[in-house]
Amino acid sequence: MLTKFETKSARVKGLSFHPKRPWILSSLHNGVIQLWDYRMCTLIDKFDEHDGPVRGIDFHKQQPLFVSGGDDYKIKVWNYKLRRCLFTLLGHLDYIRTTFFHHEYPWILSASDDQTIRIWNWQSRTCVCVLTGHNHYVMCAQFHPSEDLVVSASLDQTVRVWDISGLRKKNLSPGAVDSEVRGISGVDLFGASDAVVKHVLEGHDRGVNWAAFHPSMPLIVSGADDRQVKIWRMNESKAWELDTCRGHYNNVSCAVFHPRQELILSNSEDKSIRVWDMSKRTGVQTFRRDHDRFWVLGAHPNLNLFAAGHDSGMLVFKLERERPAYAVYGNMLYYVKDRFLRQLDFNSSKDTAVMQLRSGSKFPVFSMSYNPAENAVLLCTRATNLENSTYDLYSIPRESDSQNPDAPEGKRSSGLTAVWVARNRFAVLDRMHSLLIKNLKNEIVKKVQVPSCEEIFYAGTGSLLLRDAEGVTLFDVQQKRSLATVKIAKVKYVVWSSDANHVALLAKHAIMICNKKLDSLCNIHENIRVKSGAWAENEVFIYTTSNHIKYALTSGLQKPWMIEAAGSVLARLRFCRAITRWWRCATREPRTSTNSHSCTSSLAT
Repeated sequence: MLTKFETKSARVKGLSFHPKRPWILSSLHNGVIQLWDYRMCTLIDKFDEHDGPVRGIDFHKQQPLFVSGGDDYKIKVWNYKLRRCLFTLLGHLDYIRTTFFHHEYPWILSASDDQTIRIWNWQSRTCVCVLTGHNHYVMCAQFHPSEDLVVSASLDQTVRVWDISGLRKKNLSPGAVDSEVRGISGVDLFGASDAVVKHVLEGHDRGVNWAAFHPSMPLIVSGADDRQVKIWRMNESKAWELDTCRGHYNNVSCAVFHPRQELILSNSEDKSIRVWDMSKRTGVQTFRRDHDRFWVLGAHPNLNLFAAGHDSGMLVFKLERERPAYAVYGNMLYYVKDRFLRQLDFNSSKDTAVMQLRSGSKFPVFSMSYNPAENAVLLCTRATNLENSTYDLYSIPRESDSQNPDAPEGKRSSGLTAVWVARNRFAVLDRMHSLLIKNLKNEIVKKVQVPSCEEIFYAGTGSLLLRDAEGVTLFDVQQKRSLATVKIAKVKYVVWSSDANHVALLAKHAIMICNKKLDSLCNIHENIRVKSGAWAENEVFIYTTSNHIKYALTSGLQKPWMIEAAGSVLARLRFCRAITRWWRCATREPRTSTNSHSCTSSLAT
């Protein structure tokens, strides 16, 4: 799990991602609603009008609105642009557990401890339907993402699926019957109901805390106090239990489907988040906290981002690293995607698959080292347990059918990182953090004693950069000695200029630019995350943060400009090529050099 953002607050009971902006709402047990920018790691606003815990929270998909429901029996609709509550909906007689907007209609769905589910029209500000049938607290109720269905979970140990097509027809068709004539119970003068129970799912042995539809398949997931996560399937006539995921050892608070993969995420009062494989019904990942019980999960509608609320705050996270492993040589970009090694020609923009990769590892490729002389590549896979990390040595086929590329046999060995150091030699940092030099047959040629290090990076023929907790060391593999050291903590990426005269060391919030002898030329500090970088011509280093593309010079300060960051590595590399052309024009006029240690600026077109 990659934690992208974390907050400290009172217990978080509800979460909602904004569909377009990098925002998340968290509703707290102390009655406060917080609006966070998870990319900038800042609190944008807070709303404090509920009396008691706020459990339900949801952004509207198009309007600048969100809805909240709390233990004060009130549903409040807010406008975040106006920064105030627009109105309050009253009708529930007990705590409100969840509140959700409909994706298309002007409806709000609420679930309550008064054993009812209510549907409200937020435009007319009236209750248009009351769904009764549960005989204990209703802990959760959600609309189906595309059909006229509602799913609800209750402490009466059942999950219910409701058909609300009658409500849609009566409320949204021409000549619709007014709710005041029909009565808010949802039964008209002739006895026809707007919402009927379609399926009652029985199988949990204790109260059910959460139920959710699959975004595209006829499936439901539920989590309950019997510590189980259940998967249900339904059709027009019936619904049935598919399977059960067992592993939590306390009440399951929440369970959701992954929007784009065959995975289920669940969290629990046992202080863990678990990821389940839907096809195998087995746990594939577990993340634990020491002291905090988990209460709620949220999934971003478009990105591979999730959020979890616990006793002392919330965290936004990814399940796995999405950045592809890549290497640039001349006008070619090599990168890994969907078990293929692909090649992109910058000049023609032709993108082809050159090789199919060996399967067998459940972890994505973490890094790549390319050898142009032998047309060979080292692909490193980083396991959750670092000692289980491996690398693969492949010779790239000279000719390959891009529609059906070859799958050459690779040579796999254990090792944290593998990097080329000569035409026919590469270095491996093994699980004992010692350095091995190997040949093209993957045979050990020699072992080299190096200073204690956590990672190795390419530094030209016969040299490596060794990273430890406090800095980076330039190491000569042939002479077996350290040549220079600079202090910069936790370097993640190393980017060499095309002539190998300059190198940029990228950490989470810092960049250090050095010459080839590792003499520091420029230090940059950023308040937000540094993501990537590339060298343009004329000693210009272009880098991205979470929300900007900026440039840095080895000497001097340039006129500031600004641009929003490109999303992908590929987009950033293309952008850097365009900036190079711009830079050739911009540097025709002489500019005065100032402070060499204040050398960052932002770019705009």
